[in-house]
Amino acid sequence: MSKELLINYIQNNLPTSRKTLDEIVEHFEERTFSKNDYFLKEGQISNDYFFLANGFMRSFTYDIEGDEVTTAFYSANRFVFECSSFFLRTTSTENIQAVTDCVGYTISFEDLNKLFHSIPEFREFGRSVLVKEFSAFKQRTLSMINRSAEERYANLITTNKEIFQYAQLKHIASFLGMTDTSLSRIRKEFLKK
Repeated sequence: MSKELLINYIQNNLPTSRKTLDEIVEHFEERTFSKNDYFLKEGQISNDYFFLANGFMRSFTYDIEGDEVTTAFYSANRFVFECSSFFLRTTSTENIQAVTDCVGYTISFEDLNKLFHSIPEFREFGRSVLVKEFSAFKQRTLSMINRSAEERYANLITTNKEIFQYAQLKHIASFLGMTDTSLSRIRKEFLKK
């Protein structure tokens, strides 16, 4: 697979010369995951920053009763990494798993930091990725507090409808903070509208 998707993504978020883009992209290596493969397992340190070019992934953890709780979904044209583990160099409390076959490009923690230090505009790009991820995390956290289950479902359909093509309903339900039964009821109500 060509690195053009990665180049286009970076270029759309970081206006810079083709020479600089090529210098950045040469540090990324292609990586594939088969459906159900893990990109990261709980207890490991996240060492890779992964651009998902094609496919669908999710992150999840376990609640105190041992049930899976989906914490995020990742679709194509997005960076996938466990922020705390990656930047703080601590063990992850989350798992990241391929929901479908996936193809993308990865760069190690060490190489990413070298690029941040050697190419100032790339450091700005990295900062903007973190800000977007933090903002999305904050919005999701607040929605679990100040939005009803129906509102969270409606927002998910509006903002990321493709989740319903790839993810299992039990994973979507846990992501939305509800039971499978509640999700089924809400979906039926929405179909009537």
